Amino acid sequence: MKNNLRESIPGAPLSENPKTVVLTGASSGIGRAIARRLLECGYKVYGVGRDFGEEIWPHGFHKLIIDMKNTGSFYDQIRGLLKRENICGLINNAGAAYYGLHETLNPAKIHEMVTVNLEIPMVLSQLALRDLKKNRGHIINISSVTAKQTNPHGCAYGATKAGLSSFSASLFDENRKYGVHVCTIHPDMVKTNLYRNADFCQGEDEMSYLTPQQVADAVMYVLSVPESMSVTDITLRPQKHQIRRK
Repeated sequence: MKNNLRESIPGAPLSENPKTVVLTGASSGIGRAIARRLLECGYKVYGVGRDFGEEIWPHGFHKLIIDMKNTGSFYDQIRGLLKRENICGLINNAGAAYYGLHETLNPAKIHEMVTVNLEIPMVLSQLALRDLKKNRGHIINISSVTAKQTNPHGCAYGATKAGLSSFSASLFDENRKYGVHVCTIHPDMVKTNLYRNADFCQGEDEMSYLTPQQVADAVMYVLSVPESMSVTDITLRPQKHQIRRK
């Protein structure tokens, strides 16, 4: 079957029958960088986000403007999209993060992290699997290095990312016989606005943080490997470890 994400050549223009990818959290940061790279490589991208501002996007990008916390409406939109489009890739990138002592978090913040970081990737994967099996497609989940360690001052966030990583590993074993590729990318600190709700951020030295473009490059690598091989886990770390207090 020749309807695979890997067929696209980096830098190729949008083809007459582009491969279609659904990408959450596409309006900024890592998601925006991934969307731009996919478009450069000839993919058709349905990008989910709350606010895309007035940025002009290239041909092939389709905005799905919605608050993902409104899960009922969001899932209905995705079901409608899957009836119209032949999906070859799902990239679960959207994330919610609140930091601090666990006792200081309120239930609404905990619920938001569980919904955005774990529930939505699980449900979207379930909805898309029929197309992905047919097309021998990809699910790429953007997790975090926090999934692999303890996380004082980020207990709930780390738990949701650990859950996402565990789900990804099991989903691959369940679906590898159908040709579905599942990869989890675990970035360390990336220079984005994810830390807007924290009292810390990345260091000033550019060697102490990753860029959204570097994570996007990892996504494109996953999509480029031979069909006989699956990349299931990538961890990305900056060369230096440095955190700056705000």
